[in-house]
Amino acid sequence: MVRHVVMFKFEGDDRERLEVALKFKEALEALPSQIEVLQSIEVGLNMNPAEAWDLVLTATVASFPDVATYSAHPAHVDACKIIAGHKKDRACVDYAVD
Repeated sequence: MVRHVVMFKFEGDDRERLEVALKFKEALEALPSQIEVLQSIEVGLNMNPAEAWDLVLTATVASFPDVATYSAHPAHVDACKIIAGHKKDRACVDYAVD
């Protein structure tokens, strides 16, 4: 099993960043019913103003090739269009779970 963890920073003021984060969260949470390899996804919004990241997602798939399948899936690509023009930074870690 593989965990795919991604953090995002968005551009804009607090209201704009929250608005895009909420839309993106909703789209991401719909993905398990649309992408067969996606076993689960958890999406959280940062509520700690002392921290720099706005949103984190943790997705679970069976294998590392499934991460690529998930990433290239049209439903995922469409979800990512929500943050186009708003994404300031992205950090990602993929790790195996025993």
